[in-house]
Amino acid sequence: MQRVWGGRELEQQYGRTLPDSAPYGESWEIVDREKEQSVVKGGHYDGATLHELWTEHRVEVFGEGLPNSERFPLLIKVLDARDDLSIQVHPPAHLAAQLAGEPKTEMWYIADADPGAKLYVGLKEGVSREDFEKAISKGTLEKSVHPIEPDIGESIFIPSGRLHAIGAGFLIHEIQQNSDTTYRVFDWNRMGLDGKPRELHVEESLASIDFDDFEPGMDKPTGPVIAECEYFRVEKLELSEGNATSNWNAEHFSIFSVAEGAVQCGGQRFGKGDFFLLPKGDGTVVAQKHSVLLRTTLP
Repeated sequence: MQRVWGGRELEQQYGRTLPDSAPYGESWEIVDREKEQSVVKGGHYDGATLHELWTEHRVEVFGEGLPNSERFPLLIKVLDARDDLSIQVHPPAHLAAQLAGEPKTEMWYIADADPGAKLYVGLKEGVSREDFEKAISKGTLEKSVHPIEPDIGESIFIPSGRLHAIGAGFLIHEIQQNSDTTYRVFDWNRMGLDGKPRELHVEESLASIDFDDFEPGMDKPTGPVIAECEYFRVEKLELSEGNATSNWNAEHFSIFSVAEGAVQCGGQRFGKGDFFLLPKGDGTVVAQKHSVLLRTTLP
């Protein structure tokens, strides 16, 4: 996906072939949307879309007792931020339909970060809604949001309603509800790729923002689980060469993201920046060298 804030790290770090010299900010890795689809490469279901797997082969691929949703309920991306993203919010579930959007809770895993790169998450302590609205009118909203300098390998949970922006200099793996609703409240007073100001959604943003969310920090998990909510469960796994893992629950699928290293599964090799879905069962993922994986499934 071309984005005004994107770059070429997908090409430089993950060896992807990008079609032109434009800035690419997002790669939708596991996706079941009306106009975007993941497609199976090789094996019994070669050529099938994720939507076809979810609607026609749900039990045999994903397992029983999963949500009865029309589409696969997760969307997993890589974000390449070479410039600051807009300051934005996603609508909470109880307001999304009223605002003509889809609810979206997500989490970020910091796969790479330039020295001094900042995330902006939540409000600075003491900023009121009145202060916030005044800052919007003055074009100084950046002074109201809370900056964080995370380290590579850290993560943070972003529930719907949490004000946030990714600053310049990050490569991030994002795991989220299957939603494409974002309300931009401030875009750093810049122009879009078409040379025009990007659309803002101030009214929808003000309705969605949690104005009691002050100065959150990066998450500090005490075990492998780095994010768990009603929508997804994400673990960070470190495997030494030759060590193996599998599905968290053999009765359900897992999606693996290779943050570092390389693994083998089902006769295929997956390197840094690759994503793959392991169907339910006892399939094995073996590290070919020291590797860091994210394992995502439905709770």
